[in-house]
Amino acid sequence: MSAPSGTDPEHRAIIVIGAGIAGIGLAVKLREAGFDDFVLLERASRLGGTWQANTYPGCACDVPSHLYSYSFAPNPNWSRTYGSQPEILAYLRSVAERHDVVRHMRFDTPLIRARWDEDALRWRVETERGEFSADVLISAVGPFSEAKIPGFPGLSDFEGAQFHSLHWDHEHDLTGERVAVIGTGASAVQFIPEIQPIARRLTVFQRSAPWIVSRMDRRTLGVERALLRRMPLLGKAMRGAYFAGIESFGLVGFVDRRFRHPFQALSRWQLHRQVRDPELREKLTPDYMIGCKRAIFSDAYYPALAQDNVDVVTERIAEIRPRSIVTGTGAEYPVDTIVWGTGFGALPQLYERIVGKDGRSIAEAYLDRPGSYLGAAAAGFPNMFCTLGPFGAAGNQSAIYMIEAQIGYIVDALKTMRDKGIRRVEVRPGVQRSFLDEMEERSRETVWLKGGCDSYYTTADGRNAGLYPDWSFQYRRRVAEFDVASYEASVR
Repeated sequence: MSAPSGTDPEHRAIIVIGAGIAGIGLAVKLREAGFDDFVLLERASRLGGTWQANTYPGCACDVPSHLYSYSFAPNPNWSRTYGSQPEILAYLRSVAERHDVVRHMRFDTPLIRARWDEDALRWRVETERGEFSADVLISAVGPFSEAKIPGFPGLSDFEGAQFHSLHWDHEHDLTGERVAVIGTGASAVQFIPEIQPIARRLTVFQRSAPWIVSRMDRRTLGVERALLRRMPLLGKAMRGAYFAGIESFGLVGFVDRRFRHPFQALSRWQLHRQVRDPELREKLTPDYMIGCKRAIFSDAYYPALAQDNVDVVTERIAEIRPRSIVTGTGAEYPVDTIVWGTGFGALPQLYERIVGKDGRSIAEAYLDRPGSYLGAAAAGFPNMFCTLGPFGAAGNQSAIYMIEAQIGYIVDALKTMRDKGIRRVEVRPGVQRSFLDEMEERSRETVWLKGGCDSYYTTADGRNAGLYPDWSFQYRRRVAEFDVASYEASVR
């Protein structure tokens, strides 16, 4: 859809793409900083990002709720240690409504293309609901927004039902069916225990065994919630304790791989405690270092796999037939429904649609290697910022902690532009190169590169795909204020 002939596109000082966790947080902080001329473009029909998109059975956070929430909006009323999808979505809605930012959101407005106009010093933004222009463009789209389904031979001939965890078919009843789950990532670990009791036969196709650590989830007591409401400092203390516990995974990630031993021992103890069958236990024992791939928290996964109606298949899939799946050894497994737990694309499709000053999209700019400055800006894309860009995510901390740090940096950048009359900012290419070289050097001995596995943590040529290889609190200090000297800034 284009603007009507003879009319100008709607102009906003700031356009934010996405109304999930990052978009909501940005909107709150923009308003606090005195910005009101901005809009959030959201492709879905409601806010929430990944928490409105993922509705599979058992969907929940794998970070304790007191940490997986905004520091400026603590919630003393979490019903469990780890919030479920409905509760997290309700929390995000309440934050957006309480801070009056829903009025800035345009739902059902997918982005078609955004292009930087160097002559006008504006972003030209095309959506399915019309055209916009903006002085500043901010991507608040998360990295796990596009489902990934491998192209196995024969997939198009499969006659049964199939769906990805991101697009769960709640109208389809799995009761009494022969269900194949392909993939054993974080989502699959959550939904497998939910569907195992109702499936006639559940076949789990595992490419590599995940490291599973005890979740220790429980319902919170009414007295706990009452104390948290009356004593906010107690909530801050709990948040700090959870922060320290999760941050400690950095010891394995980038300090010294020998720190993996106590973490692996805890995981192996859980495996031995919950899986008695030695043959199944061997299949479920990871053959790489913990932290090389994302470790997963669960107390229900192993018991579900140990049930009599479950098969764990470790042979590679060779072919999908109309009503079965065949492995490389020739074994054939009858299947009524395939549930894909195969994760997400390495980059959001959005990156193909954002074009910078040289006519290159973000996706094209990332072909050589994922690139950004501090995970918040990129050379070649003036007046654009993002959250959780390359090297702006941590493997050892809550995503919200990192997002809040980036929100602070971006809002400070916008305040600097406003206060100094700056119309155009772009990170200096040399500054970005130095940052990326530093990230690459710090990554050389990390468990992500030396842990003996392949994952979305690494690129095809074996480099760090974008995790910040240092402590998250160190990153937060680094982005505490906008370093305008690192940017080409002009007032023209």
